[in-house]
Amino acid sequence: MPYIGIAITDSPPEKTYKKLLRALEEKGFKVDFSKHHWAGDLPFGLLIAETNRGKVAIRWSLGRGFKFKLEEIDEEAFEEFIDETLDYISGD
Repeated sequence: MPYIGIAITDSPPEKTYKKLLRALEEKGFKVDFSKHHWAGDLPFGLLIAETNRGKVAIRWSLGRGFKFKLEEIDEEAFEEFIDETLDYISGD
């Protein structure tokens, strides 16, 4: 089953990407491949990863500190989560 996550971060996108990868590793995920989407003028982004435990997508937004929550969901909800986030980032 895939996983989705929500994160709050006070770091810029590149540092947020690294923090999220580290947070996944701390939860026992071994990341095999990952990509990161964000738009320079929006305060949020999306990390998508292939891991030893399945697919992961994490939506992050700017805030105070660093908080991270992850949950297992079904494949259809996972795809909808990614599509909705990418549509919002691209302005569609």
